[in-house]
Amino acid sequence: MRRLAMPILSLALLAAAALPDMSGAQEAVISTRSAAFDDRDPVDFGRHAPHRYPVHGIDVARYQGTIDWSRAARAGVNFAFIKATEGGDMLDSHFAQNWHQAGRAGVLRGAYHFYYFCTDAATQAKWFIRNVPRHKGALPPVLDMEWNHMSPTCQKRPAGSVVRSEMKIFLD
Repeated sequence: MRRLAMPILSLALLAAAALPDMSGAQEAVISTRSAAFDDRDPVDFGRHAPHRYPVHGIDVARYQGTIDWSRAARAGVNFAFIKATEGGDMLDSHFAQNWHQAGRAGVLRGAYHFYYFCTDAATQAKWFIRNVPRHKGALPPVLDMEWNHMSPTCQKRPAGSVVRSEMKIFLD
């Protein structure tokens, strides 16, 4: 599976009720892109296009640069999953700023961890717990597990059973 370049504000779906038409705010969310992170091969969602849903969210990491959270909220972003950690020793350099500013803008937020297959699950879980604030009302934590064949330090690709076992350890 090939990974798409990431838009600065990529839409995610959470609800199933259709909207009659796309509002100007939603158009702003869809069209706000960074030249360096554009979706050069967009998905055709057909009749299930993101703009037809009433709840919109984004996922962000340092790769998106500085996010104008007030603008994102005005454009219709209801929630965000913010990259916090990766592996057992990497903290996303924009996490603290994104976490604080998303909350300040009234955007519901949750943190996610990008899994690294060359560090054990327990170490990674401890790292995530140590670096993500416990905040009443935060969205549940998310674990992003995907093989990164372009990693300069770890190209290990474990069997599915190993991945599921490590996932369970991390989540427990």
